Amino acid sequence: MKSIVAAVCATVLLAGTFAGLGPSTVSSSTAPTEADGEPITPIPPPPPADPRKLALGERLFGDTRLSADGRFACSSCHDLRTNGADGGRSRNPASGQLDTLTVFNAALSFRLTWEGRFRSFSDQTEDSISSPTSMRSTVADVVQKLKADAALNKQFRAAYGRDVDRDSLLDAISTFERSLLTPDSRFDRWLAGDASALSPAELEGYKTFKAFGCSACHQGVNIGGNLIARQGIFRPLVARGPFRVRVPSLRNVAVTAPYFHDGSGATLEDAVRRMAAAQLDRTLNDDQVASLVAFLGTLTGNYRGKPVTGAAP
Repeated sequence: MKSIVAAVCATVLLAGTFAGLGPSTVSSSTAPTEADGEPITPIPPPPPADPRKLALGERLFGDTRLSADGRFACSSCHDLRTNGADGGRSRNPASGQLDTLTVFNAALSFRLTWEGRFRSFSDQTEDSISSPTSMRSTVADVVQKLKADAALNKQFRAAYGRDVDRDSLLDAISTFERSLLTPDSRFDRWLAGDASALSPAELEGYKTFKAFGCSACHQGVNIGGNLIARQGIFRPLVARGPFRVRVPSLRNVAVTAPYFHDGSGATLEDAVRRMAAAQLDRTLNDDQVASLVAFLGTLTGNYRGKPVTGAAP
């Protein structure tokens, strides 16, 4: 077995907080306690927010007036009815466009986008509005459109004490996006002490996940999202760059196919095999793949009381 420490040193380029990273002392038959030092922590409740700003942000998230031609909204690529992404439908491989990351739990990541280009939802939203491959507009143009809507402008005055402007527009969308957490996965319930939340096979998968070193990069509250790492340590993982990307969250991973920034991983089984080979120098057998996939299936949380589901075909 290649040294996990060596693999991590080769992989990690820029780190967030390694909260709770360390060996586990939990047995496969019991739920953890706070002292067990698990590398993963449960999703917390969404942060407190002004309900008026939340309502505005949700309305704007689905408003096609954010795009120049009135055809696209944030929700066009981030479908909150399913997995917060789009199942690869919006990606144009010929243009180099990357697979759409889910917006669910993005607030728990230390940076946004595959390349970690943004530290805040406001910056990322403004870029999406002006992007020539996305909404192809400007915040100034969007503000003028929304200001002409008397009812909507009245909502802004109630929430922000002024007419819609750049800062209030971006803040409302950001406030809503920060609320898009998916707590109460079965694994979170196990972490909280419910020993019956996972099956023996799923617990064995979690032990494998830690023993193989997957938790070196996929840890913390978002089970990833807090590192920039090189893809392809021991052998190629994807056909084209970028080859240094933000480690994706594994929250809801069982329902967020396709995988990798180029969308080339059609199934979770394929993604697990390729990751083990490229990042850990491991060739997994069928039982090991099934074990890891069983564990990953326990990471699906709930949005507004309902389990997150896969993208519509």
